[in-house]
Amino acid sequence: MPSFDLVSKTDIMEMKNALQMAQKEVNSRYDFKGADVTFELKEDTAIELRAPDDYKIRAALEILRGQLVKRQIGQRCIDPQKIEPSGNRMFKQMINIKNGIEKEKAKIINKLIKDSGLKVQSSILDDKIRLTGKKIDDLQEAYLMLRKHKDVDIELQMENMKRD
Repeated sequence: MPSFDLVSKTDIMEMKNALQMAQKEVNSRYDFKGADVTFELKEDTAIELRAPDDYKIRAALEILRGQLVKRQIGQRCIDPQKIEPSGNRMFKQMINIKNGIEKEKAKIINKLIKDSGLKVQSSILDDKIRLTGKKIDDLQEAYLMLRKHKDVDIELQMENMKRD
């Protein structure tokens, strides 16, 4: 029976490249002239964005989103938190990097698959979900349905595809 694993992974090397390119673009733009705007990766789980005001934080976040698109990293893999003052006339925003499928999300995905009416079975395995079905087309249809669904707010990838 054909099967594949549904995972949510973020390529940290590509994320680092996107951060470097975003920092380079911020440093070269006229509207950021003289502003101390920095992106800092914290232990591969979060990005700390610092700027002198919330307008520059929002603009820098949009630049980062553009760099993520260029690096083919999905927008759902980042979770921007609220903007907070950090002292010394600076503001900061923590941007969490999502990795893995949490248990609650996995249950939602399982329910969506069962409610879809597709002839596909799903089982939760730690931080991934294994989908099995009689036809590869059904599996691909389930994958596309999950990627487009509004309740699934994480980036999903196929991994370990097996054709029997």
